Amino acid sequence: MTQHKGRRSFFQRVAGAVGLAAAAPAAAQAQAGNDDYKFLPAYARAMSYRSLKQSSHDRTGGNRDFFNIPAGATQELFQSNGPGVITHIWFTIAARSRMHLKELVLRIWWDGKDKPSVETPVGDFFGLNLGDYVLYQSEYLACSPGRSLNCYFSMPFRKSARMTVTNEGKEDVNAFYSNIDYLTCNSLPADAMYFHAQYRQKAPHAAVTYPGPQKLNPDGKMNHVYMETRGRGHLMGVTIGVQLNADGWMGEGDDMIFVDDESKPTIIGTGSEDYFLGSWNFGGREGAVPFGHSQYGAPQIMMAERTGGRYCCYRWHGDNPVVFNRYLKHTMEHGHANDRADNFYSCCYWYQSGPYTDFPALPPMDQRLPKSRV
Repeated sequence: MTQHKGRRSFFQRVAGAVGLAAAAPAAAQAQAGNDDYKFLPAYARAMSYRSLKQSSHDRTGGNRDFFNIPAGATQELFQSNGPGVITHIWFTIAARSRMHLKELVLRIWWDGKDKPSVETPVGDFFGLNLGDYVLYQSEYLACSPGRSLNCYFSMPFRKSARMTVTNEGKEDVNAFYSNIDYLTCNSLPADAMYFHAQYRQKAPHAAVTYPGPQKLNPDGKMNHVYMETRGRGHLMGVTIGVQLNADGWMGEGDDMIFVDDESKPTIIGTGSEDYFLGSWNFGGREGAVPFGHSQYGAPQIMMAERTGGRYCCYRWHGDNPVVFNRYLKHTMEHGHANDRADNFYSCCYWYQSGPYTDFPALPPMDQRLPKSRV
């Protein structure tokens, strides 16, 4: 029941944000703005968009409803001219390689741009940043039994949208199943923004050493960077996988977000587990318990606080997206004042008024595979 309610309320917010009911009859618009009709949900009113799907279905009419993606090949999953909105993405994958979630790269281009505004390994995009399938449900991303991957971020586009997956591994992907739900409409409002997702990693981070017991990091220059962009938009959240290269707690790092000012962070938190809305080391070395909720979670915790241990976490800002008008850089310390040298693999999600494509180069496939560096 909770899952259906969350998806329904999210769709209602999407409809309001992108003005999908803008072409409804004038009488319906008048009713929508009248408090007397609050009892009637948006989905019970007239809508004028066209619901569509692009999938991996067998074009011959048979039952081979999947793509085979050879090593080194790129498969187009979606292409449409706008205006429109991608509303839901579903994948499930059968592959020989155990690390296919890190080897397959998802890219999305908006409005015919030469470079993508989404570029990330498939696993990291769906919050599986260390290449393992872990069951969880959140407001925007989920992994279900049977290894199905779901995304509910709304993705408006004005002129065109294109999505591909590239197999950068050494083995073929036997079956890549894909269902992408979208809609087309007459127009989008002027303030509809473009979805972005950027992958970053540092494996390992360089631990900062200090001459004395006091450790200070006032400027965040050595922090892990989730994303950096210029323009106008708002931050929606992050997913991250951390692999420990030494015993101890990895999460004393504060989140630091630079908003319209490159010289100093505007938002500073109190620790990594606090940013991911957990507490007290997620339960510590012996008592850590994985958890997953609508806006936050740590669905994977293995070998807590031990060398080789693994954490996957997510945090959404759906209650209060971080708004920027010129510049945004989202960062987090790796340990207190960056005193740890763990491996960080992250994906950051945000919206921006124009398609932004100035991403750092994606690391080569072999470097993306999580490996402890003791």
